[in-house]
Amino acid sequence: MQNHIDKKSMLAYGFVLVLSGKLVEASAQDAVATGSAVAAPAVKLQSVTVTAERREENIKNVPVSASIVADEQLAVLNSGGQDMQMLAGRVPSLNVESSFGRSFPRFYIRGYGNVDFHQNASQPVSLIYDDVVQESPVLKGFPAFDLERVEVLRGPQGSLFGRNTPAGVVKFDSVQPAPNRNAYVSISDATHNTANLEAAMNLPVGTDLAARLSILHQHRDNWIDNSYTGEQNRYGGYDDSAMRFQLLYKPNADFSALANIHARTLNGSASLFRANIIQPRSNALVPNFDIGSLATDGGNGQHLENYGGSLKLKWRFGDMSLHSITGYETVRVFSRGDIDGGYGAAFTPVSGPGLIPFPVESADGTSGHHQFTQEFRLESSPNAGLKWQTGLFYFDEKYQIDSYSYDSLSAGVLTSDVRSHQKNDAWGVFGSLNYDVSDCFNLRAGLRYTRDRKYLMTEASNKPDGSSDIDRSAGLAASNTVSKFNWDVSGVYKLSDTANLYSRVATGFRGATIQPAGSFNPMSVAQPETITSVEAGFKADLFQRRARLNADIYAYNVKGLQLTAVGGTSNSAILLNSKKSVGRGVEMDFEAYLTDDLLMTLGGSYNFTRIDDAALAVGVCRSCTVLNPTYVSAGGSTLALIDGNPLPQAPKWAANFTLRYSVPYRNGEFFAYTDWVYRSQVNFTLYKSTEFSGKPLLTGGLRLGYKWNGDRYELAMFGRNITNRVQIVGGIDFNNLTGFVNDYNPRIIGLQFTSRF
Repeated sequence: MQNHIDKKSMLAYGFVLVLSGKLVEASAQDAVATGSAVAAPAVKLQSVTVTAERREENIKNVPVSASIVADEQLAVLNSGGQDMQMLAGRVPSLNVESSFGRSFPRFYIRGYGNVDFHQNASQPVSLIYDDVVQESPVLKGFPAFDLERVEVLRGPQGSLFGRNTPAGVVKFDSVQPAPNRNAYVSISDATHNTANLEAAMNLPVGTDLAARLSILHQHRDNWIDNSYTGEQNRYGGYDDSAMRFQLLYKPNADFSALANIHARTLNGSASLFRANIIQPRSNALVPNFDIGSLATDGGNGQHLENYGGSLKLKWRFGDMSLHSITGYETVRVFSRGDIDGGYGAAFTPVSGPGLIPFPVESADGTSGHHQFTQEFRLESSPNAGLKWQTGLFYFDEKYQIDSYSYDSLSAGVLTSDVRSHQKNDAWGVFGSLNYDVSDCFNLRAGLRYTRDRKYLMTEASNKPDGSSDIDRSAGLAASNTVSKFNWDVSGVYKLSDTANLYSRVATGFRGATIQPAGSFNPMSVAQPETITSVEAGFKADLFQRRARLNADIYAYNVKGLQLTAVGGTSNSAILLNSKKSVGRGVEMDFEAYLTDDLLMTLGGSYNFTRIDDAALAVGVCRSCTVLNPTYVSAGGSTLALIDGNPLPQAPKWAANFTLRYSVPYRNGEFFAYTDWVYRSQVNFTLYKSTEFSGKPLLTGGLRLGYKWNGDRYELAMFGRNITNRVQIVGGIDFNNLTGFVNDYNPRIIGLQFTSRF
C-alpha cells in the first residue's frame, strides 16, 4: 500500500504540529504564570462529547478524526431554508452535492464518495439518524432540525457501524424527551418568501413518561421564469415538512425505552438543467447569464413521502447493559427534469438555447420501499478497566425503481419505463475492546464480520405498448454475495491533562452495486470495494480551555473502488471498478475565545485523491475540451484514459471560518455572527475537461441580532450567500454544455424570531 505523504501535506502537517507544540507550551506557561490566586477565565469552551464508539466520550479522548456541528451553527444554517447541502464544507473534508434538488444528497468525506444518480446508488459515506442507518440515498435527505448535534466521523467506521462506511459516517442525534416542560419556536421569512418554522416541545406525561414533539416546515416561492413558455416564477420553490414524535419511558435506572416516529413530505422543483450555459474552452458561465430565468420545454418537479420509526430499549444488568435498536423506514419519491436543458432539437424548426442535438426528458422514482434494521449490543460498564462491547446487526431492504423517459416534442408523453426490483439483506457480528494499558496510554481494537447479499432484476418490457428497447447484452438480472472481516486498532497517548496524541489503522468495505439495463446501457455490476486507512492526530484543550485544537494526517488505499461513468454520449451511468485509488491529506479544527466576547472557529483540510488504473477508460462529453489521453474503441466510441485523475467532486483544499462577537446590553446582548466556506476547484466527471469542472467557491453568511431575558428571546436579521455568488456546481456532459448552478442557495436576506419557554 502506498501511504507516502507529498511535500505539501508534510509541510502543512509539520506546521500544525509546531503550532500545536507552541500552543501547549504557551498554555502551560500561562497556567503557571497566573498562579492559584488568580481566578480562572470567565469564559471557557464547553466540553464536546461524541458517540464515535457508541458511547459518550470527550472528543479529545476518542482516536477518530471527528468534528461537530451543533448549537448556534445549526440554527444559523437552517434559517436559510437549505437542505443537506448546507453541511458542505462546514467541517474539514466534508462535501455534499446533488443533481436532484432537495431529495437526494450525495456525501463525500476526504474526497471519497459517489456521483451515481440512480435511485439505488450506494454511497461510501453512511448517514445514521438517531442510531438507525439510512441506506437509500433519498432517505439521507431527511431534514436536520431539533438536533443535539451532528457528528462527522472521518475514515472507515466498519467495525461498529457496518459495511457501507469506508469513507466515514455522518451521524445525527435528535434532542431527546426530558421530564421538564420546555419548548421553543423559531420563525423566519426572507427573500423569495423563504419561510422557516421550527418548533419543539417537551411534554411530561407522568412520573416515568416524557414525550417530545418536533416539527419543521420550510417554504420558498417559485422565483425562476421559463423564458420559452413565458411563464413567470415557474421554478425554484418548495414546501418541505417534517415531524418527529418521541416517547421516553424510564421507570428506573435499569431500564429505558425510547420510541421515535417521524415523517417527511416534499413538493417542489427538481434541479434545473440549463443548456449551453458553459463557455466553450472554459468553465465560466456564458456572458449575461441570468439565474432567474431558463428556457425549457420539459417537465420539472419532485414529490417525496417518507415515514419511519424506531424503538430503542436499554436494560442494565449489574455492570453490563443490553441495547436493542429496531428501525423501519419507507420512502416514495418521484423526480422529473428536462435533462437537455432547453427546448426543441437541432432537427426541429425551433430549438435552443444553443445547440440541442436531441431532446432528453426523464424521471426517476422509488416505490414499494421498505427498510428494516435490528441491532442488539451488549456492553460493559464505561468505568471498567477493560471496556468491551459486542453485538449483532441485521439489515433488510426491498424496493422498486422506475426510470422514465418522455418525448418533450410531443407534450411530454411517456415513452419508456424501465422498471427494476432490488433486494438487499445483510447481517453482521461485531465486537470491540478498550483497555487502559497505563495512566498515559489507552489501546482500542474492533472486529466485525459481515455477510452482504444483493439482487436486482429488470422487467423485460419498458414501452407503453409492451415492447422493449432495453439493452439485454449483459442480462436483466444479477446478484452478488460477499463476506468480509473488518478491523481497526487505535491508541491514545496522554501528553498532559489537556493534550493527547492518537493513531489509528482501520479497514472497511462497501457491498456490490448493481445498475439495471436501460435503453442506452447494459446492466452493470461493481464488485465490492475495500479500504485500508492509517491516520495520526493531536487533540488538545488550550489556554485553560479558552481554545481547542484537533489536527490529523491520514492516508488511505482503496482496492476495487466503485466508480460511476455518468453520461459520455448518452443519458446513462455505467459502473466500474478501478484497480486502486489512493488518498492522503491533513485536517484541522481550531476554536478559541479571542476575548470574552469574541469567539472564532477555523477549520481546514487538504485532500489529495488519485485513481491508479492504467487501463481504465470512460466515455467523454459530446462538445467539450478533454484533457486526458483519448482513443477510439472498437465500437467507434471515444474513450478517455483516467489513470492519475482525482476523484470527482473532491476539492483539494477546503476551509471554514466563523466569528461571533457579542456586546452585553441591559438584560441581554447584541451579537454579530458571520460564517464562510471555501472549496477549491472540483471535477464533475471521472475524466478531466476544461468545461466540466467547478471553479473555486467561496460563500458566506451574516447574522445580526439581540438576545434577551436569559436567552429566552432572540430577534435577528440574517443573510445567506451574501456576496450573491452564482456558479456552476454540476454538469450534464452527454448532450451539450449543459450545467446547473447554485439556485438552491440564492442570496437571501431575512428576519428571524425565536422564543424559548
